[in-house]
Amino acid sequence: MINRCQWIEGKPDYYVDYHDNIWGKPEHDDTALFRWLILEMFHIGLSWQLVLSKQEQFDSAFDNFDYRKIATYDEQKIEALLDDKGIIRHRGKIQATITNAQAFMKIQAQYGSFDAFIWSFTAGKTIIKQQDIHQTKSELSDCVTKALKKNGFKFIGSVTVYSYLQAIGIVNDHDINCQFR
Repeated sequence: MINRCQWIEGKPDYYVDYHDNIWGKPEHDDTALFRWLILEMFHIGLSWQLVLSKQEQFDSAFDNFDYRKIATYDEQKIEALLDDKGIIRHRGKIQATITNAQAFMKIQAQYGSFDAFIWSFTAGKTIIKQQDIHQTKSELSDCVTKALKKNGFKFIGSVTVYSYLQAIGIVNDHDINCQFR
């Protein structure tokens, strides 16, 4: 029997795949880092399961999260996205995606990569959960949120950023007995 985090019990296969192969594992590819940040942003006010169920549609609608392309989206593209029934159609989140792509590239220019920026908050180290407690934000997510907002990011907060840090492996919050820890 495979030991997984308790919260994954009874979830669909795509959710289990996310748990087993992505969540809590260090990510260093800038496109993937951007993708997870935007998906977490679309998660605000909705279930993560809903967002994960639409991953392929998001990939297609947002040009595989090519932040260079997204940074140039115009009103016509925004309207097309608002008409796309395969994604979460929220004007504010779509507009924030464009703004965030632009801010993402500014950070890349300043730090050499977004990876260098985001991992600098922990000196390149993953923070591993030491006890089975459920946490939705931390001093780290507060600090990262403040830095992202200072650099022009929109539609983010400490809870969203904490989830993002989990998704990209800066924070590994797998249950103590989970074999994917």
